[in-house]
Amino acid sequence: MFNQLDVRVLSLLPPYEGKSVVELGAGIGRFTGELAQKAGNVVALDFIESVIKKNESINGHRKNVKFICADVTSPDLNFSEGSVDLIFSNWLLMYLSDEEVENLVERMVKWLKVGGYIFFRESCFHQSGDCKRKNNPTHYRKPRYYTKVFKECHANDDLGNSFELSLVGCKCIGAYVRNKKNQNQICWTWQKVASDNDRGFQRFLDTVQYKCSGILRYERVILRYERVFGNGFVSTGGIVTTKEFVAKLDLKPEQKVLDVGCGIGGGDFYMAENFDVHVVAIDLSINMISFALERAIGLKCAVEFEVADCTKKIYPDNMFDVIYSRDTILHIQDKPALFRSFYKWLKPGGKVLISDYCKSAGTPSLEFTEYIKQRGYDLHDVKAYGQMLRDAGFNEVVAEDRTDQV
Repeated sequence: MFNQLDVRVLSLLPPYEGKSVVELGAGIGRFTGELAQKAGNVVALDFIESVIKKNESINGHRKNVKFICADVTSPDLNFSEGSVDLIFSNWLLMYLSDEEVENLVERMVKWLKVGGYIFFRESCFHQSGDCKRKNNPTHYRKPRYYTKVFKECHANDDLGNSFELSLVGCKCIGAYVRNKKNQNQICWTWQKVASDNDRGFQRFLDTVQYKCSGILRYERVILRYERVFGNGFVSTGGIVTTKEFVAKLDLKPEQKVLDVGCGIGGGDFYMAENFDVHVVAIDLSINMISFALERAIGLKCAVEFEVADCTKKIYPDNMFDVIYSRDTILHIQDKPALFRSFYKWLKPGGKVLISDYCKSAGTPSLEFTEYIKQRGYDLHDVKAYGQMLRDAGFNEVVAEDRTDQV
């Protein structure tokens, strides 16, 4: 039977209308029939014969579904190279060993068409639910394990072309429904791309500016961002400026907040825990979101984390009460377009609060100009920054220089 989380899972799937879908670990057909409604054809696979037969008894009337009893870890299981548009699995990888997961990912990349997708949901950290299982064989891994394995997977075809997986989305869906029992449910979407595709800015964030070794307090002796800004924070002022700035928002219970460039979630947890708001927190850095998900464990607040590009993300008009962003938008070249999106996404009367690095009015020095270029920043003086928000439609804009404070 479908529940709210299952509906949420399907809503996150990439387009697959008329496409070829392989469902690994299909079970008794929890998703098979739903997938078959849109897909061109579905291969439903499970290693337990009685289970796959049950699936067939339920969904066998669908002419576009093929049922296979096979073990995903078996080398005998094979699909033609480049033949599949979408590989879907729900609670499968956590039943495999690390070696089995790594081998399966390599094979899935080969099965996919270029541009095809892998989508999977897993329970991370520890089991969901209150019922403890005896002899539980499940591996409740940290999200960054899956991120690492999929990011590092490469495959070559017979012509020598190299392919890899690009992360399209990573989202915690349990917190979305405020369900303590399911707060550890993480969904990933990966796309097969040519290895020479340039994912430039995301690669810069994860390999230069926010490497894993620089974020986690317990990861290395040399503490970088958190040592400077405090536990949970990678932006100026940490909890002190967070409390001050959030106080300006007059947050009310049940309001919806969008945090653009959320980092590892310190500000999001503060808002959700202290004001009972629902925070949608996005960041382009895979590392940041992975660590934020880990920090969310055990918390009962409603924070939904996602790897997303704010310049490409689309939300419905009038969706948020507040848009909040700390020291992030300096990375965005087309700020006017982003601010127009903010204006549409906010409800009438909604508020936006941004802290960001700026520059003094006038022409910067040659050294500073070169530094800005090298980092890829887009800096403006405070007055010009405020005017961009007014031009996007906002009124009562307050643009303050907080250099002395920080």
